Amino acid sequence: MLYKIAYYIFKLFPSLKKWFWKRWYTIFASRVPDPDLKFMNYGYFSSELNLNLNPEDEKDRYSIQLYHHVTSPLDLKGLKVLEVGSGRGGGSSYISNYLNPTEIYGIDISPTAVAICNQIYNKNNLFFKVGDSENLPFDDNTFDAVINVESSHCYASMDKFLQEVRRVLKAGSYFLFCDLRKEDCIDELLNQLNSNGLRLISNKDITFNIIEATIRMSKDRKKAINKFKFAWFKKILASFAAIEGSKMHQSFTSGHSKYISAFCRNDK
Repeated sequence: MLYKIAYYIFKLFPSLKKWFWKRWYTIFASRVPDPDLKFMNYGYFSSELNLNLNPEDEKDRYSIQLYHHVTSPLDLKGLKVLEVGSGRGGGSSYISNYLNPTEIYGIDISPTAVAICNQIYNKNNLFFKVGDSENLPFDDNTFDAVINVESSHCYASMDKFLQEVRRVLKAGSYFLFCDLRKEDCIDELLNQLNSNGLRLISNKDITFNIIEATIRMSKDRKKAINKFKFAWFKKILASFAAIEGSKMHQSFTSGHSKYISAFCRNDK
């Protein structure tokens, strides 16, 4: 019931949703500063996918595979790339290490998360800074590709975000996207991705791949969550991580929530 109430309140007051998620991620980053926690996404599993990863990255395989899936339509080698909603920085770091962009910038609304990233990562082509998805701190026509992974559901306005994406993208460049929505909001999302100056080239329902990844990650994530003291907080974190049996996991398995990936072109 509490989740339903929050959903409708955030729908009525989008700015409140944005404020809440900024506070949540800032508090989470300050309470869990562990440098080994580099990803918070739900992951991606496919029996046909077998990435060759460095040994130190193996523990994050499923989260990395989500980034691999999203970026697979486009060769990022030699491109200038922006990730909006970079969180703990693992995705931007994967792109920097494996996909060879000229530069990649990760921005996040949480100053604490950005500070952690700047402490953890030290590469010449990888940069992190504080930024708002609806007011990106970059000039027009700056990037060859913009990436957004499992972040947009926290924004006050998807349309404003996509307008900003189009503004900072060069003409003929690309937007790579994935996120979850309630089942009855999927058509709206696809329409948004095919407007605001963007053209939707392809999209895919990857809910099954997400469910399979969350099942495989549940044991380790449950072990990490059990280190916290309060039962009510553990329950919130379990749903946040979509651990098997949690509210979020049930929403995926019941079909009430869907997970979509998309590939768009800026035709301006």
